[in-house]
Amino acid sequence: MTTTTIKNQASKTALRHWKGQRITATLIVIFTLLILAQLVFAKGPLGYELWAGIFSPTWMRLLTVIVVLGIAWHAWLGMCEIFMDYIKSAGLKSGLQIFTALWLLGSVAWFVSVLWKF
Repeated sequence: MTTTTIKNQASKTALRHWKGQRITATLIVIFTLLILAQLVFAKGPLGYELWAGIFSPTWMRLLTVIVVLGIAWHAWLGMCEIFMDYIKSAGLKSGLQIFTALWLLGSVAWFVSVLWKF
């Protein structure tokens, strides 16, 4: 591989990461606005019953899982960029990426189990 080929591949990867972060950030903002709208227009006190009511429909649970996956992907892309830019040791970089991946997968699994009451 030539240096130009490597730079082109790195540029494409960086552009994909940039696009991925913008898409997931947009998804997070839209979801946040949806939740805020439900809270603003809700009747009654802000408590467990209101939150349980918001997340009781299946479509809302599915949307929430999609958004949580988007948040995890957003975090993964951001952390990968940080590791690539600031961690020079290949071993440490790999270890941090493995730890981050496991932590994010565990967090998503925990969230899904709480949301769906497994």
